[in-house]
Amino acid sequence: MESDCSLKCATRTRLLGRLVDRVCKARSEIHGFGCFARVGFDAGDFIGTYEGPEVEEDGTYVLWIYDAAGGVLSARRGSNLLRWLNHSDDPNAEFDRFDLYASRAIAPGEEITIDYAGIS
Repeated sequence: MESDCSLKCATRTRLLGRLVDRVCKARSEIHGFGCFARVGFDAGDFIGTYEGPEVEEDGTYVLWIYDAAGGVLSARRGSNLLRWLNHSDDPNAEFDRFDLYASRAIAPGEEITIDYAGIS
């Protein structure tokens, strides 16, 4: 039997379509490549889930999630398009654990950015 969480994720994916239909990788003015919106997002909209194998060591595309006390909960090495997210001091998206949400409206074609220091 599927967990409640996996059922919610499956439902959310069916409603929103595949991540590749919502975002894409393209050249970034910030750094190398970036993750860009294919569609518009409103503040609070779910963008996607940072997927990949759990890891215990730092490396390329590793996203660390911390608890409120600063202890590491888990880390993943990104294997989907969200691994191309770049840092901004004025980000337009933020993570809630491994789920990414728009923190303000994001226009189609706009680069999706996060604050690397603000991940929790």
